[in-house]
Amino acid sequence: MSLFAAMTRSDAPLARRNPVAKLAAALALMLALLATLDPVTPAIALAVELAVVPLFGIRYRDLLRRAGPILLAAVGVVVSLMLFAADRGGTFLVALGPIVVTTGVVYSALGLSLRLFAVSLPSIMIFATTDPTDLADALVQNAKAPARFAIGTLAAFRLVPLLGEEWRMLSLARRARGVEAGRNPVAKVRIFASTTFALLVGAIRRGTRLATAMDARGFDSETPRSVARRQRFGVADLALILAAAMLGGAAVTASIYLGTFDPLLA
Repeated sequence: MSLFAAMTRSDAPLARRNPVAKLAAALALMLALLATLDPVTPAIALAVELAVVPLFGIRYRDLLRRAGPILLAAVGVVVSLMLFAADRGGTFLVALGPIVVTTGVVYSALGLSLRLFAVSLPSIMIFATTDPTDLADALVQNAKAPARFAIGTLAAFRLVPLLGEEWRMLSLARRARGVEAGRNPVAKVRIFASTTFALLVGAIRRGTRLATAMDARGFDSETPRSVARRQRFGVADLALILAAAMLGGAAVTASIYLGTFDPLLA
């Protein structure tokens, strides 16, 4: 499943909101989540985010599929902290050889993992419920972004699904040439790295050609552009931004009240 393919009902209440409003709401919530390192703030925000998923017209099963990379990242955060955490204060829990796990390590791992989910889920819901063309139109009309930037963003979104197909073609081409790792983990890492590099080179070349073609067609022109699809920014869109800001403020306030608030910039 592509991370950018539509998977929502277009008539869902929050799916219909202006793309700029959804981006602003996610940014307001993210700023609150990044203000503290405690696990309470992201836990509250995450609980509300999961509760409003149906309002975006998204099924929890589809959301879980797209959150797969975030799950892997959270596991990586936990393992990294258990191995390399400098602060191992708190109560001793268990020793895994030279690795000592304490309540301080668990607290830090829990806070970072929950924050990763709480910051990432709004992004998944926004891009799953926003048509790239509507996003580009809204950036130009409502956020007053330069047309070159907005059209470039639209082109990038249109090209992202091609990366998965190109990865598959590269893998099949290598397999046809007999380049396989078998059960050798070192060979798997080497093949993965080389395939990633080939994919990166191909993406850069495609981006360069696309940029040249767009400039040749006048996308960089300073001539004022007409609007084909008007993007409305109404009271409901403003309410979404205010609700996200209030959620972030309420989560931080609850953290302070419970005594777990741990400011990032102390």
